[in-house]
Amino acid sequence: MIRIEHLSKDLGEFFLRDITLDIKDGEYFMVLGPTGAGKTILLETIAGIYRADSGRIFLDGQDITDIPPRERNIGMVYQDYTLFPFLTVEENIAFGLKMRKVARSEIKRRVDELANLMGVVHLLHRYPGTLSGGEQQRIAIARALIMEPKVMLLDEPLSALDPQTAERLRQELKNIHSITDTTTTIIHVTHSFEEAFLLGSRMAIMNKGEIVQVGTPNEVFRKPNSEFVAEFLGVGNLFQGESRIDADSGIASIDVGGINIVSATLKSGSVHVSIRPEDILVSTKQIVSSARNSFKGKIAGIVDAGTILKIAVDVGIDTPFVVAITKRSFDELNLKMGREVYITFKASAVHLF
Repeated sequence: MIRIEHLSKDLGEFFLRDITLDIKDGEYFMVLGPTGAGKTILLETIAGIYRADSGRIFLDGQDITDIPPRERNIGMVYQDYTLFPFLTVEENIAFGLKMRKVARSEIKRRVDELANLMGVVHLLHRYPGTLSGGEQQRIAIARALIMEPKVMLLDEPLSALDPQTAERLRQELKNIHSITDTTTTIIHVTHSFEEAFLLGSRMAIMNKGEIVQVGTPNEVFRKPNSEFVAEFLGVGNLFQGESRIDADSGIASIDVGGINIVSATLKSGSVHVSIRPEDILVSTKQIVSSARNSFKGKIAGIVDAGTILKIAVDVGIDTPFVVAITKRSFDELNLKMGREVYITFKASAVHLF
């Protein structure tokens, strides 16, 4: 288990402010945030590359705050691979074990084992300069894994790769974690929401050097705790209003610009309202359902994002609702600019903060 207590570090343009965080053994933990949020500094401070200005870092109960990086049993992989160009793939993977003076036969066994796991056996004789980006990143991960680290830190390992290569390596990371989850905790920095959902067991959102929300990907994406998190994650429907709780029905009614939105989240007073676009149903006729929210409006905008289209629906308030719909449904409903439609969504889809 990693326990971070009130960790701060100031490097001028980049900094950490009073970070407190618990990461469980064997967890695949994602860290997201805008550029400059402090994600990489957090990893590098955990690794010992930077010494904390204040606060403590614990690994399995041991205070490692002042322990040199080489003694922390933490591996780190950057997005730019940082392989030794003058060493073969086999020599790159084996480098750390050679520095530890591990027996040659044991090095050979472990290199072969990892090369099989990463699918790079055929590359062992090659040099980094002859490899693709995806192949180089596999070698960088193998070089870190061979040291059997207690914690693996990944700093945007897929961001420099083309989409197909990134997809393959993402699946390999998932497989690696399934094999090592009892021995290795992974902390993975990314800008990709897709990576967070596919790989992360939990995630943290960072902004301006602070952790602003922690939870499972589903919790964070569906229940942002602030306007910043909602906007950063692209909730798509973010409103302000006044909420009143009906004690008899056990629901909240929020006045948003003259319309009343019903929520299952019980919070009163001035609130922010967030509804994910995929949780809203659009139809050309009013439908009968158990959903507590239904509004008539007109299509005010259409954005084609490939298989998904995002439709802006003006229901008479300052900001239109954004609805996500498949291309097939869009065509079947014969939707177009200016057409009258109905939007429907459940009270449970309305999050308040």
